[in-house]
Amino acid sequence: MKKILVTGSNGQLGRALKKQFDEKGIEFVGVDIPEVDITDKDQVFSVIRETKPDAIINGAALTNVDGCEENLELAQRVNGEAPGYLAAAAKELDIPIVQVSTDYVFDGNGIVENGKIRPYIESDPIDPQSAYGSTKAAGEKAVMDQTDKYFIIRTAWLYGDGHNFVRTMLNLAEKYPEITVVNDQKGTPTTAEDLATAILALLDTDAYGIYHGTGEGECVWSDFSEEIFKQAGKDTKVIPVSSEEYAAKAGRTIAKRPAYSVLENKALKDLGINVFRPWKEELTSYLKEEGVIQ
Repeated sequence: MKKILVTGSNGQLGRALKKQFDEKGIEFVGVDIPEVDITDKDQVFSVIRETKPDAIINGAALTNVDGCEENLELAQRVNGEAPGYLAAAAKELDIPIVQVSTDYVFDGNGIVENGKIRPYIESDPIDPQSAYGSTKAAGEKAVMDQTDKYFIIRTAWLYGDGHNFVRTMLNLAEKYPEITVVNDQKGTPTTAEDLATAILALLDTDAYGIYHGTGEGECVWSDFSEEIFKQAGKDTKVIPVSSEEYAAKAGRTIAKRPAYSVLENKALKDLGINVFRPWKEELTSYLKEEGVIQ
């Protein structure tokens, strides 16, 4: 790969990709709003024809889960339709596209086998329960409808260089002796750094298809908060609450969050790509990168 076009280049994944591109000598062609509107098909084709990249990574999305409920039409355009435009342009140039997707395409209950819940694998049926999930699922389909050279990689609980859960918790720790965090939503924190590594590893193959890419292990949000404070040396106390209690405290109805959305990176492992670390190790690496710990 010599030149890769990345949409949503100012986001957490975009920044992680740029850092790795610089290290590997790959030309980073970053596009983001307001320069390029990916919901405008003509703009999409124009910029891709002009830059002639060797691959496209679509990291652009409307990720505000509640915002998608409130702005369904915009979410459908950004998350559902725009990936199809990018995929069609990729097909015209006969280049691969990476579409970043989400755990929200599943029903959020996990798969029950032998009386136990197991993580979702790539072949499990999707059943989104929110506007965010349904529009991202539409984006997956739009890509698959337009080209055969696609990598769809579903991730979850992503954090990196930008506004994210870890930074929010650390900021709250400076202001409050205790905070409330939900304890009935289970998933896997994932660093943008490891996701970027996985994407570049996939682009070195022609093993097109659907993948899961998350940190190893699982936890609930309150566990994640406690681990952040523990590693950062903060004394802030975490008060676990249910999602229902949290919504009531917030004074508004919020979009349905998955109770269980742990993803198993089966397809990546089958390919021999084992770049995701246990989530606590990823957190340590991130906090060092941020200068929070030595």
